Amino acid sequence: MQISPRCVLAMGGVLVGCCSGGVFLELLVKLDPGIGNLVTAAQFAFVALEGLIFTSRLGLAQRKISLRDYALLVAMFFVTSVCNNYVFEFNVSMTLHMIIRGGSLISNMCLGTIILKQKYRLCQYISVVMISVGIFICTYVSSRDLPVQSARESATEADVWRWLLGVMLLVLALFISSYMGITQELLYRRHGKCAREALYYTHLLPLPAFLLMHDNIRAHWRLACAGEAYTVPLLGVAVPLILLYLLGNVLTQHMCISSVYALTTECSSLTVTLIITLRKFISLVFSIVYFRNPFTAYHWLGTVMVFVGTLMFADVLRLPGSRRAPPVKRD
Repeated sequence: MQISPRCVLAMGGVLVGCCSGGVFLELLVKLDPGIGNLVTAAQFAFVALEGLIFTSRLGLAQRKISLRDYALLVAMFFVTSVCNNYVFEFNVSMTLHMIIRGGSLISNMCLGTIILKQKYRLCQYISVVMISVGIFICTYVSSRDLPVQSARESATEADVWRWLLGVMLLVLALFISSYMGITQELLYRRHGKCAREALYYTHLLPLPAFLLMHDNIRAHWRLACAGEAYTVPLLGVAVPLILLYLLGNVLTQHMCISSVYALTTECSSLTVTLIITLRKFISLVFSIVYFRNPFTAYHWLGTVMVFVGTLMFADVLRLPGSRRAPPVKRD
């Protein structure tokens, strides 16, 4: 099967953009764990500005989907984006963050069964059980190694509950994101695929909501400006290091999300699943090796179960004696 150049470019954009964006995010979180709202606001503002120029053509382009239909989609996208970046303030590690978000198939299956009346094969149920067990193992092991204020202190009950709140926010964002995907699919059924338009409006319309977080955003902006400076080569200009990392995250995240949207229009859902799974695995391994994050044999066991379960769900890996099944039926 011949792969189109646009599909190859989209795959490359996902791997390079998403992996690089994850690296910049971890660099930011290590310098300021509470910077999540500032990062989210910057990402939304940049995508909205780019969409205003190239997608909306300064408001001259006609919409395919009404603003009323976008309302629920926009609200869910805003909540999931804020939660995913804000949980680091609750001592959730980057590795656990990646592993839990890798369990999106669990929420997809639950909501797909209830809302879309989808039918699944036995192999897919087994794969979701594997993913669930893998995430549980990693979560349990991570809870025993919470960061503390000093080497002489141990994690208090308050630390554990704070960490659990972060994990619960991450799981909540996972289910909201899955429901958002269903909502988006139903909109595309009625109006046709308009990925660039959806990308633009889901980032533009929530911008006023960041005014509710202006105190937090302003505080961390000041921390960023007052932080360690880095002298840019050739230019000889000293720029706060956090702002450089923030710029890198915003640019690479835009490449990431634009490439994912493009990939959904150029490739099959199976290909998209494989590329995103590969991206998550590369990001996880890089985070462990480069940032020297704690990762025990139990973490590896849980991670392998999550990724093998994902590949089984996508019918890339099959149980012995099983046959490749036809596409999932929808009522």
